[in-house]
Amino acid sequence: MKNLWKYLKKYCFLYILAITAMFISVFLDAMSPQITKHIIDDVIVGGNMQILMNLLLGLIGIGFGRAIFQYTKEFIFDYAAAGIGSGLRKDLFDHIQTLSMDYFDGHNTGELMARIKDDAERIWNAFGFVGMLVLECTIHTIIVLVCMYRISPILTLVPLAIMPLIAWYAIKMENGLGEVYDKISEQTAELNTVAQENLAGVRTVKAFAREEYEIGKFRKHNKKYYDLNMKQAKLLIRYQPNISFLSKILMISVIVIGGILVIYEKMTIGELGAFSEYANNIIWPMEMVGWLSNDLAAAMASNKKIKAIMDEKPVIKDAEQLVWPEHINGDLTFDHVSFELDGKQILEDIDFSLTKGKTLGIMGVTGSGKSSIVNLIQRFYDVTDGKILLDGVDVRELPLSLLRGQISVVMQDVFLFSDSITENIKTGNKDATEWEIVQQASISAEAHNFISKLSEQYDTVIGERGVGLSGGQKQRISIARAIAKKSPLLILDDSTSALDMETEREIEAHLSKLNKSSKIIIAHRISAVRNADEILILSEGRIIERGTHEELMNMRGQYYKTYQVQYGEEEVTWQSIPAE
Repeated sequence: MKNLWKYLKKYCFLYILAITAMFISVFLDAMSPQITKHIIDDVIVGGNMQILMNLLLGLIGIGFGRAIFQYTKEFIFDYAAAGIGSGLRKDLFDHIQTLSMDYFDGHNTGELMARIKDDAERIWNAFGFVGMLVLECTIHTIIVLVCMYRISPILTLVPLAIMPLIAWYAIKMENGLGEVYDKISEQTAELNTVAQENLAGVRTVKAFAREEYEIGKFRKHNKKYYDLNMKQAKLLIRYQPNISFLSKILMISVIVIGGILVIYEKMTIGELGAFSEYANNIIWPMEMVGWLSNDLAAAMASNKKIKAIMDEKPVIKDAEQLVWPEHINGDLTFDHVSFELDGKQILEDIDFSLTKGKTLGIMGVTGSGKSSIVNLIQRFYDVTDGKILLDGVDVRELPLSLLRGQISVVMQDVFLFSDSITENIKTGNKDATEWEIVQQASISAEAHNFISKLSEQYDTVIGERGVGLSGGQKQRISIARAIAKKSPLLILDDSTSALDMETEREIEAHLSKLNKSSKIIIAHRISAVRNADEILILSEGRIIERGTHEELMNMRGQYYKTYQVQYGEEEVTWQSIPAE
């Protein structure tokens, strides 16, 4: 757990205080059998009643002192562990936010949720309650063995002979549990993913009447989780009874052999009573070895998984030599850009320029590379060949925070947070405290009218991912969010697909007034792009046609055929036309 040292050293002083309090508490606990010895030998056997009250007060004082130091110890351990767990979870979440899109392409949400929640919590426990008990068991065992040795070195051989056997069983159990916990952690991630997907897509599940299928899928993963937990239980059943049995043998052996030593006057009855009390006190740490090793094994497995994420380095990151422009106009240039992902050619020789205040329309069949252009502009991925320029500067030379801060994007897959409509609109511009900005953005996105009719209007809290709103309403809030950001570059990626033609036309009219922003409109409908200053037609990652609406219509090519289909003048399917 070397990577955890930076968290541990922050609370090092508190841990020293906690361990000191623990040591005093255990030491006081070890004094109690000594008083028992004097009560038996001096008071009961010797008849010295004068010291009884002092001895009883001593027991009360020990109990009171242990209560104070035990509370101090547990509070400090809990406080420090909470700080470590909170810091670890924060740093893990922050690191995940820095990772590139290719990492999220290969890792599901449930897996990452398990790392942030379950695995961080296990490490929290390791530095808190579990770690505290491990130290306490160790200190307690050492002090008790020293006290036992001082009473009878011979009788001390009994626990020393049995304890290695208990330790052996504990190690065997820990090895088995470590492997099982690793698999349980993986299965937890898969189970979380299945549950999260079904809950997020509950409308789709019900719409296709897939409840029984999804229940069966969940049961399958739940059965695997159950089987792994049963395997864990079998390991505990296999070894834990042996540990308990050896603990009982220890007590019986102490009483029998100690009784013989008393008979031969090698020790007093009071010493046997004290030794028996020590022997009884040394049992609980050994019985807890299995449970503690179980939790420590889980924490170690969790740490490995968290460390694997923390060791991941973002592929897309800031360059060593950055350019910090004072102002961004929004002039965008694709200079013969090609893009390859996982060995597949996505875009090839894409070349266009977009100046401030102008609008670029992009059309193409599904999979033609339209959304990949958006991803490249935001540097979710980097180009394979060519370069993308923003105001004449290669986007790879711009700070990521600055680059993405200058771009407003309305995604195909609209995502709204479980928050008020106002806060959702202000997502890209949290400094937009002025109500006029939010309202004007809503008016431009044709969202103001339906928002005003909601129960709480702009303070209405919408459900996860905008549940409770229609597809068109969610799209309009998403467009308002992009407009409110007031960025020099506005990108709408098929963002009006759920809107009627009239609403789309009204939004287009509002967008045309944004003279300070360059606009890229990606769509399947000609109505969304026909007024653009230039329109690109993509097919298989290449530009096969380009021009204004009138120019493309005169070409009588793919754009013209699409126009005929969409306006019902000719039934022609959209077919990919190879570039000449």
